[in-house]
Amino acid sequence: MANPFVHIELLTQDVERAKKFYAGLFDWNLEDIPGMDYTMINAGEGTGGGMMKNPVPGVNDHWLPYVLVDDVAASTKKAKSLGADIAKDVTEIPDFGWFSVIIDPTGAAFGLWQPKAGK
Repeated sequence: MANPFVHIELLTQDVERAKKFYAGLFDWNLEDIPGMDYTMINAGEGTGGGMMKNPVPGVNDHWLPYVLVDDVAASTKKAKSLGADIAKDVTEIPDFGWFSVIIDPTGAAFGLWQPKAGK
């Protein structure tokens, strides 16, 4: 597996304002996911993403890239062994897959993503 960036997520305190801005600027197709408080971003070409309310109080709004992995648990463990901090351990998103959020040794954050089979 090449481990490409596969999803880029905006964590913001003002989702409605962000949706209006990015839809207006880039003409992105935004789809609210029922029951999840999450908006998918279909950018057309290239990597898509999503946006949601930032769950961490006091943390500035930011974009978080996700990297595709075969085994999110093993990759999370490997990242930790290489000096990363685990900001969010492996978590399942029912019907979609699993993710974790890593802080690399330089302080940069990124996510790992393992989709469910067929997704």
